[in-house]
Amino acid sequence: MSIKENYSNIKKHLPENVQLVAVSKTHPVSVIQEVYDLGQKVFGENKVQELMEKYPLLPKDIQWHLIGHLQTNKVKYITEFIDTIQSVDSEKLLLEVNKEAGKHQRKIKVLLQVKIAAEESKFGLEISEAKDLYQKYVNGSFPHIDITGLMGMATFTDNRDQIKKEFLNLKKVFDELNQLKEINTLSMGMSDDFPIAIECGANSVRVGSAIFGRRDYSN
Repeated sequence: MSIKENYSNIKKHLPENVQLVAVSKTHPVSVIQEVYDLGQKVFGENKVQELMEKYPLLPKDIQWHLIGHLQTNKVKYITEFIDTIQSVDSEKLLLEVNKEAGKHQRKIKVLLQVKIAAEESKFGLEISEAKDLYQKYVNGSFPHIDITGLMGMATFTDNRDQIKKEFLNLKKVFDELNQLKEINTLSMGMSDDFPIAIECGANSVRVGSAIFGRRDYSN
């Protein structure tokens, strides 16, 4: 199927309240522009360097989400234009984003990335760490940050029950934090598992290959 057909198909099956983050990592500007022209305004990138190369070449009303692991020394490069950092996985990173946002007199939206997968390789805060950080935020720390929700990645497995259990764990944490101070974004689910994520309460999904296809450009 073409990118246009892929995109239309996904949009057709997404409930109205679910935000689609089109994961454009590794895909060229021309292809991102094509999806933008279909009406998509929210795109996700994994790497700061790649995002910085693409940002000047694309429409300025794109809401860029950084969804990959972010090193503290790279924060300053994206502070001026990033809409949301979905992958905040340490207090050190949160402090750095807060500091850099302050320099630009901005408030940057962030999601706390919580480790819900069984795999060791996945980044993320332990649930207890996420709760502690959120409590500090509620108490007035990080004035240049707006914690709008949580992000999580399930284990890469065909075991639907395990994926569901991990997503439901994150939904439970989301509901608990929501009691302290309202948050509105639960980012779970990617190309292979986003329908399960939506079932479990996700209202933001990160979809790449199901829109763009597997990367195969001869550039």
